[in-house]
Amino acid sequence: MRHNLWVPLLAACMAMASAAETEAGLFCGSGRFRCCPLDTCGTMGDYCNARVNCGPSYKTVRETIMCTETYNECVTVYDTCVEKTPVTCQRVVYDTHYRDECYTVRKPVYKTCYRTQCYTVRVPHYKTCYRCVTQTIRKPVYKTCYRTVSYCRPVYKTCYRNQCYTVRIPEYKTCYRNVCVRSCKVDYKTCYRDVCQTVFRPVTTTQCVPVQCGEWKTVSETVPGECYEKCVQDPGTFCYDENSCCCVYKPGQTRRVMVQDPPRTICRKVWCPKTVNKTVTCTRMVPEVKTCKVPYTVCVRTPVCETKQVPYTTCTYRCETRTRQVPYTTCCMVRECKQVPYTTCTYTCEQVCRKVPYTTCTYTCETRTKQVPYTTCSYTCETRTRKVPYCVPRTVCETRYVTNVKRIPRQVSVTKTRCVPKTVCRQIPVCNDPCDACDVAGPACAAPCDTCDSVN
Repeated sequence: MRHNLWVPLLAACMAMASAAETEAGLFCGSGRFRCCPLDTCGTMGDYCNARVNCGPSYKTVRETIMCTETYNECVTVYDTCVEKTPVTCQRVVYDTHYRDECYTVRKPVYKTCYRTQCYTVRVPHYKTCYRCVTQTIRKPVYKTCYRTVSYCRPVYKTCYRNQCYTVRIPEYKTCYRNVCVRSCKVDYKTCYRDVCQTVFRPVTTTQCVPVQCGEWKTVSETVPGECYEKCVQDPGTFCYDENSCCCVYKPGQTRRVMVQDPPRTICRKVWCPKTVNKTVTCTRMVPEVKTCKVPYTVCVRTPVCETKQVPYTTCTYRCETRTRQVPYTTCCMVRECKQVPYTTCTYTCEQVCRKVPYTTCTYTCETRTKQVPYTTCSYTCETRTRKVPYCVPRTVCETRYVTNVKRIPRQVSVTKTRCVPKTVCRQIPVCNDPCDACDVAGPACAAPCDTCDSVN
C-alpha cells in the first residue's frame, strides 16, 4: 500500500512536464515569444514573416509512462501447530462407604375376620312335562332285484418252444515260473554311549524372616451426646387480680432451648500391627551333573537274493451248443354271463305320535346365611437396620493433557504486480529559431533572448 501512494503523484508531475513541452511545440513554436526573431518582436510585427523564418524541424521529447511489472516478494506466513503436553495434577475423589444404622418402623399387621350375614334368595323349581304330537312321515321301503349281464373274460395260456444258443466254456491251467526276489537280512547290535544328566539334590537352609502380624485391641471412646431442641417453660408468678380480688397464677413463658444428651462410651476394636521374626526352613534344589551309560541298538541290513516258484493261471475258451425251453403266453376271449344286483326304493305314509318335553318353573323364597370377611389392622414396632452412605475423600494423581497452540513462521514467495515509470522518446515538430540555438549553445545568446523578453 505504501508503494502505491507515490504513483499518482509521479504521474501528475510527468503529465504537467509533457504539457509544457507540448505547448512549446504548438503552432511551430509561435507560442514562445522569446524564441521569435527580433524583427518580429515589435508591436506591429509580421506574423507571416516570422512563420516563414521558422523552418520545420523535429525535436526528441522524452515522456514518462506507467508500465505494469510483476515481481516476487517473500511474505511471512504463520502456521498454527497444536501439541499436547502432559500435566500431572491431583484431584480429590470421594469413595462411598456404608455404615449400619438402626431405625424403628411401625409394621401393620392385617387380620381377616368373618361375620355371619343372612340374606333371602328365590330358589327356582323346574318340572319337565310331556305333550303328544302327531305327525305324518314317509317311510322308505328298499327291495333288491337282479339282472343278467354278459361280458368277455380273457383266458391266458403258457406254451414253450425250443431255442438253441452257443456258450463259451473257460478252461483254466496253473503254471509256474522262477522269480528272483531281493530281501534284506536285519542284524541288531547293542552299543553304549556316555550321557550327562542334571540331577537336582535338595539342600535345606534355615533363615530368619520378618513377618507382619498384629492383634485386635479394644479401645474405649467417649462420644458426645446428640443435640436437639426442647421446649422449656419458665416458672410462673402470682399476681393480684382486681376484678376477682384474689391472686391469680400466671404461667411462665415457653421457649425452645438446645439440649445435649449426656456423652456415652463406646468400645471398638483397633488392629495393632507388629513385626515378628520367625525362623523359616527353606529347601532348594541344587543341580548336579552325573555321567551314565545309555544303551542304544544299531540295525544293520544285508541284501540277500532268493529264487522261488511263482504260480500263474492261463485261461482258454471252447464253444458249446445248448438247447433251452423259452416260454410264451397266448390269450383267447371267453364270453360269460353273471347276475348283477340292484336296489329299488318306494315310500309309504305312516302316522307317528311322539312326546315333546317342555319345562315349567316355580319360585320359592329361602333364607340363607353366609360368612362375610372383613380385615382388621394393628401396628407392631420393629427394629430394622439400613446402610447409610457416607463419603471418604482421597487424593488421586492423574495425568492430563494440555493443548498448546503455537504459531510457526515460514517464508512464502508471493507474485505481485506494481506500476513502474518508464521513459520513452518521440519526435515532435519545432521551429529553427536563434533562441533554440541559444539554448543549445549556451550563455552566448543570452542577450538577444533577454532583449526579446524585455521588448515583449
